[in-house]
Amino acid sequence: MIDMTAACAGTAGLLDRVRDDQLSAATPCSGMDLGALIAHIGGLALAFDAAARKEFGPLTDTPPEMGDGVEDGWRESYPSRLASLASAWREPAAWEGMSRAGGVDFPADVGGLIALTEVVVHGWDVAVSAGLPYEVDGETLAAVHGHLAAFTADGPVEGLFDAPVPVPDDAPLLDRVIAMTGRDPSWSAA
Repeated sequence: MIDMTAACAGTAGLLDRVRDDQLSAATPCSGMDLGALIAHIGGLALAFDAAARKEFGPLTDTPPEMGDGVEDGWRESYPSRLASLASAWREPAAWEGMSRAGGVDFPADVGGLIALTEVVVHGWDVAVSAGLPYEVDGETLAAVHGHLAAFTADGPVEGLFDAPVPVPDDAPLLDRVIAMTGRDPSWSAA
């Protein structure tokens, strides 16, 4: 069981600092501007919250829709969704048995790691797109790195990650995590 509170709070804190004029900014995510990326974070928070609670239905049975941008009231609702996501995964039962998100069934402990990875990696995406600093604690990064190492061991995961970007073995752990998802850790919106 991993506590997602710090990761979710960190990403929520970034959302609060994104300016309205930045919502159309480029991101490292192909085909998504910053507004669409933030909307994706808001949607995945709902889906993985429901997955933790084993509340299967529309939120967990279909892949998230990639909308055009943020919903009205997103500055309040998305951070609240991230806090609820962290709270849901603090329950030991969230990590037990099977769960579902995006119409895919998986062991619940894997679902928790997927949710954590989404929050951490997309938090980085938001930070670099908006020119904001981003830090993640070592324990969280180690969990995400271990998950990605197992998940991507056989190569890129079609529809999720591009081929890993080469980085030195002694690169900071955050850079190695980001590179494993096919993103260039030196990417900049500038």
